[in-house]
Amino acid sequence: MKLDYGKDGLEVTISPNWNTTVLRPQKQEVIANPIKAIRDAINNPIESSSLETIIKTRTTVKSVCVVASDQTRPVPTNLILEGVISELIDCGIQEKQIIILIATGLHRASRKEERARILGNIVNSDVSVVNHIATDHNSLVSLSNSKINGPISINKLYTESDLKILTGYVEPHFFFGFSGGNKSLVPGIAGAETILANHSAENIASPYARFGSYKMNPLSVKSAKIAKMIGVDFTVNVCINESHEITQVAAGNVNAVHKRLVDFQNTHVFKEIPKPYDIVICGNGGYPLDLNLYQAVKSMAIGEIAVKQGGTIISVNECREGVGLGQDKFKELIFSGKTPKEIYNKILRKEIVVPDQWEIQVLTRILMKAEVYLVSNMRKEEIGNIGLRYADTVENAIEQSLVKHGKDAKILVLPNGPQILPVINT
Repeated sequence: MKLDYGKDGLEVTISPNWNTTVLRPQKQEVIANPIKAIRDAINNPIESSSLETIIKTRTTVKSVCVVASDQTRPVPTNLILEGVISELIDCGIQEKQIIILIATGLHRASRKEERARILGNIVNSDVSVVNHIATDHNSLVSLSNSKINGPISINKLYTESDLKILTGYVEPHFFFGFSGGNKSLVPGIAGAETILANHSAENIASPYARFGSYKMNPLSVKSAKIAKMIGVDFTVNVCINESHEITQVAAGNVNAVHKRLVDFQNTHVFKEIPKPYDIVICGNGGYPLDLNLYQAVKSMAIGEIAVKQGGTIISVNECREGVGLGQDKFKELIFSGKTPKEIYNKILRKEIVVPDQWEIQVLTRILMKAEVYLVSNMRKEEIGNIGLRYADTVENAIEQSLVKHGKDAKILVLPNGPQILPVINT
């Protein structure tokens, strides 16, 4: 059996003696000509005027900001951008008027080779490309709104542009409910203080801050309020399959587009299971989602859904960047020697307030429920000392888990990351 892992996948031998269930995503029809489909969607928008009409009715459009996903996302952004920019040029916009703003949130900036993957042929154009840097106060504009608690700062290239366009993809997210839509703004191009306030310990601890939950999710609700305040002129979002190919496209009003694709995800991604499993094997969907241990926490949250209390999660992620470049506070905490419960409670009491605290908060929550083995390129001494267990192969991790749970333990295998998510049938 092949699991998504890095760029090439990982072959795993599943013994016929193991009590194993494998859940694979539903087959989705791939769009044969995605750029044409993107352009068609732009010209047939949902609850919005067409891009051409929006441009024609503006007094002036001297600058256009197109927000794009960063290097940690598997979406074929190059295809989306090619479709969007082709439409903009056909509407009379020149390349030099367009800025691609890479929505890094609090992630590191994209590298040259990563930009080539994100941008495709646009690399050789006159379109400007800028990495959002959440800690660069000179690149941000601070705003105020009495109806929104906490600081509000957004990249000024976006706020000062005459035309504001979001791009991205929609799939279940482990605490935001779903990616895409307003998430491109907050956290995508927000200031660090805004991100930290939205991703507060209190919000992350909400029972609604989970995969597939967004209507009552405090993070997505606040993000939507900020987006409404700042403004989004047009949105192009897609859905992708396990091979990162485009299967759905929607364009137009940001909330209508998001709802359309969320509805699609709800009917194609979630799969009921009768009860929790003893052992759950899961990854993040391969490169670039499994670049590092920081990102790998998302796959552990998939396992958390399906594993029993006291069960075992086997997290299969390449982690070619180790813990994660730029994730110094995360690394510091996983090497703190504290128990998961101690770290988790300190975060809730606001004794630990650091960038990306939500990742360690979710990780420690999972470690309080189940033991977690990490199968990756990382060495044993690199995975910290707060409870993560090391295994050099998936097979060895299973064998060790069977010692704990018995030879008849029920094992669930999820080979394709968040492309399919188990739901307990209650």
